[in-house]
Amino acid sequence: MKLQEKKFYPWVVVGLLWVVALLNYMDRQMLSTMQMNIANDIQALKNAEAFGALMAIFLWVYGFFSPFSGAVADRVSRKWLIVGSLGVWSAVTYLMGYCNDFSQLMWLRGIMGISEALYIPSALSLIADFFTGKGRSLAIGMHMTGLYCGQALGGFGAMVATNWSWQATFHWFGIIGVAYAVVLIFLLYEKAGHGESKKADAAATSAPKSKESVIQSLAVVFSNVAFWVILFFFASSSIPGWATKNWLPTLFKDNLNMGMEWAGPMATLTIAVSSFIGVMLGGPLSDKWVKKNVKGRIYTSAIGLGMMIPSLVLIGLAHNAVLSVLAGLLFGIGYGMFDANNMPILCQFVSSRQRAMAYGFMNSLGVIMGAVTTQVLGGLSESLGLGKCFALMGVILVIALALQLIVLKPKSDDKDEEESSEQVKAENLAADTIEV
Repeated sequence: MKLQEKKFYPWVVVGLLWVVALLNYMDRQMLSTMQMNIANDIQALKNAEAFGALMAIFLWVYGFFSPFSGAVADRVSRKWLIVGSLGVWSAVTYLMGYCNDFSQLMWLRGIMGISEALYIPSALSLIADFFTGKGRSLAIGMHMTGLYCGQALGGFGAMVATNWSWQATFHWFGIIGVAYAVVLIFLLYEKAGHGESKKADAAATSAPKSKESVIQSLAVVFSNVAFWVILFFFASSSIPGWATKNWLPTLFKDNLNMGMEWAGPMATLTIAVSSFIGVMLGGPLSDKWVKKNVKGRIYTSAIGLGMMIPSLVLIGLAHNAVLSVLAGLLFGIGYGMFDANNMPILCQFVSSRQRAMAYGFMNSLGVIMGAVTTQVLGGLSESLGLGKCFALMGVILVIALALQLIVLKPKSDDKDEEESSEQVKAENLAADTIEV
């Protein structure tokens, strides 16, 4: 029996992609903590607004290309999108070690945004297809912990660069990523019946899904009111989500009067570890709750959002290390519970034919909000102060939480099952009509 045909292979997919997720966030995150190291050679990075622009260019490009990458992932082999994406952004990471001026960094961060945009919609839709219902939130949540671990390891960028060099740091992590892309070529497989694999697997599939045009898929997704609500609360949470990724190390450095070599790991580890805990709580809770109540995933996600609101206020206003860490832990647990359920909730309202594209739009808007937030915080950090900005972010989450609980009313845990059930009913009704 081939590896991809074994019962445990879906979890192999999660494990393989977990490493890719780690590299995804680590490669993008370590720039934020190596700012001062790089600034010794590239003076422009000493300016807060210039640094904010550098972090934001990645997000703008990433956000612009995410919907396109999702539409592509619904139609071609996600395996090769993932392999190619990892290979390109790892090569870019390697090349960043050769930069000697600000414009070169900007160009490479932009290219990294394009390549990384291809990954998340492809990976999450692939995992969702392998886990139909049972264990879906846990599987997706486990994959998301790879992002958190990558964020945490990226937080050690300043420490590694101080003891090594920022150029060598970029070089070695780029080499590791390219090597792992080669590993994926031999171990990662597409789910039977999807995209390019569909032709090869048609014999094994009794009723392969008909293809939709991009316009048809867009019409289906955007005529769904529930999708607009999901889009809103996902984008709303992305504001503090990206703020903690890109600016929390700086906030801890300023509020707690410590060096970035300690503030970086403290900030990223706090969020990463607590987000992992949130996933391990929110994934199984959602998978069990949805069996008793179809809104179980929504309620689990809402609990996470609710925890994030007060934690943002405390993160922003606390000037004590213990309180800051406790607030970061509360935020991370809530974010993990929320993050583990975004794709599973989307699966309740969008069929597998449009999921990658739908998540691509979610990712796009979320990242664009992150880009705006990252750049705006660069300007406001000197006037209003980072702490007050963090505290004010909780307001929009209150609106998102209310919409999530009031508007979202799923009929089943999987839109495909709902459509199949409706089709069977329609066929039975047609048969009864013919008999009469």
